[in-house]
Amino acid sequence: MSIESGKGLLLRADPIATAFRDEVKQSLTQAARRPRLVGILATSSAPSKFYAEFTKKQCEDLGVEFILKKTGAADTGDLGEGEGVEEAIIEANEDENVDGIMVYYPIFGPQQDHYLQQVVSPYKDVEGLHFKFHYNLYHNIRFIQPQSLLSSGVPAAALGAIEGEEPPSGTVKSIIPCTPLAIVKCLEHVGVYNKILPYGDRAYGRTITVINRSEVVGRPLAALLANDGARVFSVDIDSVQEYTKRPRTSQSEPARRYHPRHVVHPSNATLQECLALSDVVVSAVPTASYKVKTEWLKDGCVCLNVAANKNFEKDVRDKASLYIPAVGKVTILMLLRNLLRLQQYRIR
Repeated sequence: MSIESGKGLLLRADPIATAFRDEVKQSLTQAARRPRLVGILATSSAPSKFYAEFTKKQCEDLGVEFILKKTGAADTGDLGEGEGVEEAIIEANEDENVDGIMVYYPIFGPQQDHYLQQVVSPYKDVEGLHFKFHYNLYHNIRFIQPQSLLSSGVPAAALGAIEGEEPPSGTVKSIIPCTPLAIVKCLEHVGVYNKILPYGDRAYGRTITVINRSEVVGRPLAALLANDGARVFSVDIDSVQEYTKRPRTSQSEPARRYHPRHVVHPSNATLQECLALSDVVVSAVPTASYKVKTEWLKDGCVCLNVAANKNFEKDVRDKASLYIPAVGKVTILMLLRNLLRLQQYRIR
């Protein structure tokens, strides 16, 4: 945490991560056995290697067994980028002693990587990237029956009725992708979420811009925030969309406070116009040269950088009341929390 005269607060992820580290430690003491996480590294890219080492260190510090399997270029240091990755996933799926699988993307590109994400068993998908978890997130289905993860197709029952934070009898919480979840936990920590409001609507009254609509972070994050009540502008390279569960005024629709899940509307707003309205700005653009202009930010907003490179200009805190430069330490704890939950779901 850093404060300079006339500037907003610089907040590192460490104090946010501490509470979840304690939660994971406590859950580990109650686990049936030491959970085993398999990481699959099929690329020679430096960021993927760094993340693999970071995961290993965090697991060792907490007492989680971590096995790194290298395939293709990661193993030989030569050609063969991605070679053998699908076989490694299937092997880990079939190993009863493996509780969780994570794959270090990108490998081939969005389309083939998306296929690989569906090969990972939903019972072992600690990253929450399987379509079953994305379907639940987009449809605001928060609680599921564990056995539904084995069935084909999408959930038929609306188990997403929100009556409180605790799962109804016979159900468990659905797994949420770990990076979007980490961002929500950061926003809860700094008070963007209003704890006085009902569960499932605690971001009501907030306008948030999410820059980059990737299927790994940007779009699920926008949906997650909108399902929690926020008005969200999802900004991508060629379009702007507005996510909200608040119904637009229409005489043809019955009066209602909000939809069961968010609705996506096209928007003609520019990025500059979105930023001028936004209480929170989250940027996840994987380009070193991309920068959000400080002059476009709303005075007193909260800014979060999710990309490996800094997406905000150096003077971001001249406008932002609070700036979080990275969320990786919280993300890895969300991943380990997902690991422990999935282990429990398999033995229920």
